[in-house]
Amino acid sequence: MFSLAVFILGSLWGSFCNVCIYRLPEDKGVITGRSHCLNCKSKISWYDNIPFISFLILRGQCRNCKIKIDYQYFLVESIAALSFLAIFKIYGLSTTTLLFFILSISFIIIFFIDLKHLIIPNEITYSMMIIGFIKSFDPYLNQSLFPNYFHSLVGGVLGYLIIWSIYYFYKKFKNKEGMGLGDAKLLSAIGFWFGWISIPFILIFSSVLAILISIPSLINKSKTMTTQIPYGPYLISGCLLYIILLEQIQKFL
Repeated sequence: MFSLAVFILGSLWGSFCNVCIYRLPEDKGVITGRSHCLNCKSKISWYDNIPFISFLILRGQCRNCKIKIDYQYFLVESIAALSFLAIFKIYGLSTTTLLFFILSISFIIIFFIDLKHLIIPNEITYSMMIIGFIKSFDPYLNQSLFPNYFHSLVGGVLGYLIIWSIYYFYKKFKNKEGMGLGDAKLLSAIGFWFGWISIPFILIFSSVLAILISIPSLINKSKTMTTQIPYGPYLISGCLLYIILLEQIQKFL
């Protein structure tokens, strides 16, 4: 029953993520106004806004104008629900679970916004920084996973400075931006959460993933080395790899 409740909770938060993914890039309030069809503008009734179920019943179409609903809505709700369930299965009823719930919501919103719009909302990264630093004062948290306030602070500063340095020097010598400061704020937030020791590994993981995924596009020349890419999703993926491989990394160190 707990697992089912967590899965449902995750899907509901996934629905909230969809609202943020759509509204934040357009500077719209996420808690004001009812959801509506992007095509016909008709208000969406509560029974057409139930995670998973409504999408399947409506066969992925608006009830009013029959236009196709972006499959992203179903995908985001699925990822959020499965993420919540996986976190609960691993960490049970704990503060760590609550923290990872918050982190997963933040990561999902950033991932899809950056992927589509090439921006990372300050509202999310600043909130992550604050929560990441505040939690570091809790002595009862797993210190191997969540560092103390000193390592957290150093991680936040280091994460920002590394990407800011890339941004500054690339712009100085190439006269154009190499990376965005949104990426710097995201890596800073991750540094606040997992400390300075996580930064090198996350940068390595994210860079390798970016290269591997970009190779086919470079080969078929649909992209060039100067093509702008959303790096936020790679930083998030790198962070997830760091968390998954943390035990092996600690043995290596």
